[in-house]
Amino acid sequence: MSAEEKTIVIVGAGQAGGWAAQTLRGEGFGGNIVLIGDEAHRPYERPPLSKSVLAGEALPETTRLQKPEAFDALNVDWRPRVSATRIDRSAKQLHLSGGNVVGYDKLILCTGGRARKPGIPGSELPGVFTLRNLDDAAALGAALAPDKRLLVIGGGWIGLEVAATTRRKGLDVTVVEAMQRLCERTVPPEISGYLQRLHVSNGVRVELGTGIERLAQGADGTGLIATLVDGRTLACDVVLAGIGLIANDELAREAGLQCEGGIVVDPQCRSSDPNILAAGDVAVWHCERAGRRMRLESWQNAQEQGIAAARSALGMAVNHQPLPWFWSDQYGINLQIFGMPAPEHHRVVRGDMESDSFVVFFLDAGKVVAALGPNAARDLRFARRLIERGASVDAGQLADLQIPMSKL
Repeated sequence: MSAEEKTIVIVGAGQAGGWAAQTLRGEGFGGNIVLIGDEAHRPYERPPLSKSVLAGEALPETTRLQKPEAFDALNVDWRPRVSATRIDRSAKQLHLSGGNVVGYDKLILCTGGRARKPGIPGSELPGVFTLRNLDDAAALGAALAPDKRLLVIGGGWIGLEVAATTRRKGLDVTVVEAMQRLCERTVPPEISGYLQRLHVSNGVRVELGTGIERLAQGADGTGLIATLVDGRTLACDVVLAGIGLIANDELAREAGLQCEGGIVVDPQCRSSDPNILAAGDVAVWHCERAGRRMRLESWQNAQEQGIAAARSALGMAVNHQPLPWFWSDQYGINLQIFGMPAPEHHRVVRGDMESDSFVVFFLDAGKVVAALGPNAARDLRFARRLIERGASVDAGQLADLQIPMSKL
């Protein structure tokens, strides 16, 4: 069978799926590409949803991966509002909602994840939202009038970005986090403390080490009352649950593919079935830098792994081992993280952590393995080079502001 007669099916039309489709054409694949998405929207990027789109500063169409004419030029069989219901691996067929069946030579699963819901009494009441897609952003944005009170459940990145966006719109905002510090799973205590100071200084109330036990309608029929596990109550009008992501791996599990909280793939993005690949938020891969399997929920990984999966599907040499990179914008502060910080790493601070511009380096055996900080893009670019090169550095020089990073 010639390449022009082959069919590659992509399930999931988010950033990973959109980049997979674009890469297939960019690498010269002339066969049939079927792109299946359960949303009405063409592939788009998610980071603006909690920031500029939610703030009303950017239109939804600005999030698109490709301009309409560029997407049309890809000549894909685009199927919006369609879900994949079953994979028949022996027949190499994908069953779709509505009863249609499509055959594939290679199948790329970019099914992403869904927002985790609180699972507490009252969580289905009007005024309680999650934020995962464009429609979520539109619904939440419509509810966020300046005179409203917002309760954010979860002090992770989504929750904090929404808190920052809504405070700038003038809303009264409270963040409730069950763990002892903000973003505890992803950043060291110093950065958690910085984030807390940043939000408190901008008027956000932060409640740590407690959770929401239940939500109820206000006594007068308006607003909501949140009861904390310690018995206190908080009055609010809108609730955002930002408590994590559940990988959409059900389709793969039901097909018998290896899954561990996501679809397990090798460095070539192949699942336990070599004809089925996975990329983006749903993919679980062994990160050599972290020394463990992980899912990486980031803009960077969705794009790069989508590209890698497409190339792998074409038989090209692929070894997906990116340097993890994450960024967040809050109150005009840009915080970036390179690498995987760990508690056992030696920490070196460059700059004043009480300011809004500094870098924390993480060293292992004298080598920089991770770095993070706010408003330090230039220093972090040099830090990235140090991490990628695996070069030994002097901790004293790293901390010395009189020594330019470029000299290291």
